[in-house]
This record gives sequence, structure tokens and C-alpha cells, in this order.
Amino acid sequence: MHGLINRAVQCFVRDIYGPEIWADLGAEAGVGTSGFEAMLTYGDEVTLTMLTALSRMRGQPVEDILEDLGTYLVTHPNTRAIRRLLRFGGQSFLELLYSLDDLPDRARLAVPELELPQLHLTELEPGRFRLEVAARQGGFGAVMTGILRALADDFGALAFLELGGAMERQEVITINLLDPEFAEAKQFYLGGEAQLPGGAG
Repeated sequence: MHGLINRAVQCFVRDIYGPEIWADLGAEAGVGTSGFEAMLTYGDEVTLTMLTALSRMRGQPVEDILEDLGTYLVTHPNTRAIRRLLRFGGQSFLELLYSLDDLPDRARLAVPELELPQLHLTELEPGRFRLEVAARQGGFGAVMTGILRALADDFGALAFLELGGAMERQEVITINLLDPEFAEAKQFYLGGEAQLPGGAG
């Protein structure tokens, strides 16, 4: 697993649950309090161990934690660069949905070694979509669910999302876009300074 992904989990735990929880989790994952180097690659088992330990500590299913991680990646001030990357996909939530198939390629432009899951969007009928998330390891579908819920709110869209096959290698998100202009979109600027998770430890 690319260190940037593990570092994102580390920053999420530190920012949401506190440095003490990260200290315990880092020790259990065998990386210590200093954590992960963003540009290194780690075995998938390290990530799985970390998520399993966090699930046990918090008393939450792993998929719920991963959905919270997805929300964090879009909404937290420390992850503005990720929000910016996603918002480049369109001027509305609907345009963003249509751009999801290209997201892994866009991410590789920023970080060539980063391997995101393959995404495939199918429009089942007007306002109803099926997003297939295929990855070497399950869990990305839960992260994408959190990301899309947060982005729908960001764009002022009313959308209902349901995740199927959670934690499997092939996950499916059903998206019902009930009202694309339900509320006023949040103000957003594509320019400005930002950093990817891991800038500050």
C-alpha cells in the first residue's frame, strides 16, 4: 500500500481521535509515533492490521471507520489538496459523478506511484447511478461512500448512497441523486495553497 494512503489514515486518527489514540495505534501497527513516510510503499498487511486495531479500539466496524475517513478527506482543513483534486471533476455533483472513471488517472498525475481502485460509473436511469469500485483489497468503496456523501453536501445536492459488498474486492455504491440543487453550494476556490496528508506530522 502506498505510504500516502497509510499517512492519510494516520492523519485522520490524529486529527479526529487525538494523538494519544494514534500513539497506541502506531505502536500496534509497528510504525511508532512518527508513523508512515508518505512516499514509501508498505505491505497491505500493515494497513489491515492498523484498521483492525482501530476498529477494536473504537468499537466500530472497519467499513464505518473508512467511511468516516472518506468524509475527513473532503472536509478537514488539513486535506484541502484532496478536496481540490476531486472538485476539479466538475462544477456540480452530477458532473463530478460523470468524471469519476478518470479519477485514478488524475491522481497519478499528482502522484505517479499512487494506485487507486478502478471506478466505473453506470447511469441506470436519470438520477440513479451504480458506481463499481474494484481494488486489490476491499474498503475503498466505504471510503468513496464517505467522499461522495461529503461532496454531495459540498455541492448542495441531495443524494442517497448505499454501499453493497463492503470490504470485498468488488464493492458497489448505489447513488440516487434526488435533487442536484437542494441547497446552496459551499464556496470553493481552486487556487491557493494546500497540502496532501502528511505535510505535518
